[in-house]
Amino acid sequence: MATSSAPLTAPPKPTWDPKQQDPTSPWLRPTIRIRLTLLYGGMFLIAGILLLAIIYMLAAQALHDAGGPAFQVSGTNVRISSTTCPQLAASQNNDQLNDAIKACTAAQRQHALDSLLNRALLALVGLSIIAFAFGYAMAGRVLSPLGKITRTARRVAGTDLSRRIELDGPDDELKELSDTFDEMLDRLERAFTAQQRFVGNASHELRTPLAINRTLLEVHLSDPAAPPELQQLGKTLLATNERSEQLVEGLLLLARSENQIVERKPVDLAEVAERALDQARAEAAQKGVEIRGERAPAVVQGNGVLLERIALNLVQNAVRYNVPEDGWVEVTTHFGPGQALLVVSNTGPVVPAYEIDNLFEPFRRLRTERTGSDKGVGLGLSIARSVARAHGGRIIAEPREGGGLVMRVTLPV
Repeated sequence: MATSSAPLTAPPKPTWDPKQQDPTSPWLRPTIRIRLTLLYGGMFLIAGILLLAIIYMLAAQALHDAGGPAFQVSGTNVRISSTTCPQLAASQNNDQLNDAIKACTAAQRQHALDSLLNRALLALVGLSIIAFAFGYAMAGRVLSPLGKITRTARRVAGTDLSRRIELDGPDDELKELSDTFDEMLDRLERAFTAQQRFVGNASHELRTPLAINRTLLEVHLSDPAAPPELQQLGKTLLATNERSEQLVEGLLLLARSENQIVERKPVDLAEVAERALDQARAEAAQKGVEIRGERAPAVVQGNGVLLERIALNLVQNAVRYNVPEDGWVEVTTHFGPGQALLVVSNTGPVVPAYEIDNLFEPFRRLRTERTGSDKGVGLGLSIARSVARAHGGRIIAEPREGGGLVMRVTLPV
């Protein structure tokens, strides 16, 4: 696909936005702290239940070993009254009285065991609550270094790679993890610094000779005494040089736009689309392609230069890959649910659905055309997709019925 020869502005410093927080309530997330709390509390609860069962069995065994009542009633005309055992007063003889005493003693023993069990269960519930709260506090204290590591990682992701954890404390597994993370950040910072230095050097080293070649060719072409053969050769070399400049600019922009945008400003997609259309109207008029579509205000947070690059690349592709007669390009912008949309539709050749993904690969064109094309260097859609991803959005391409494509760019608002 094509790319523009217009001057390109470097995007911000390579970095990423921190990942959005999970909206789920922290009490519902299966965090390590919650799991450790459940583990500590569950172990205490199981140990308490086992201890309670052992105490209950020992108490029951002790009461059983004590046997029946330590006395028996004998003699005549014995009357016993009791508020806890009213059946004693109803006994008519000693045998009935002794049986009632045994039954009352067994009932009292069972009542004592039930009372012991109920009070022990209440105590167990109270201690379990305390154990879970204590386990939660201890888990938080144990995992606090991990929290510091996570916060530092988010700050690094959201700003730059110069921050470090520098965790203090005993030389345990968490400190080892922190030190390893700091070492990884050191290597990443060196790698990004080297990448930035390389891109800067490559920009200078690649652009300078191409600019010199273009100047020399233009000077020779301006000589009216030059023979026609030399004039034709100069024009051919100048076109080749311009194509090389486009390729270099596209590759540099593609390398720089693979990262998230940190410095964001309000950008109206309608205004961006209008600026892109202004740059493509002359080419569209030359090819007989009609420009149409309504562009409603759709403000997003991003980099205006890079967003204009998306619109320009899509519009240029739509113009260049169109039908010879009665072709049109429709560019619209509008708001969707929580997002802004830029839609570029065009007439053109029929595009098989299985070829859609290949169009976004660098140097890939429809019908595998790779070189010798006057439609660009094959980086337009690759750059557009990289810039969209850097803004947290995406590009969806769909074949249009009757030929052509429908490109939908969605960006978060």
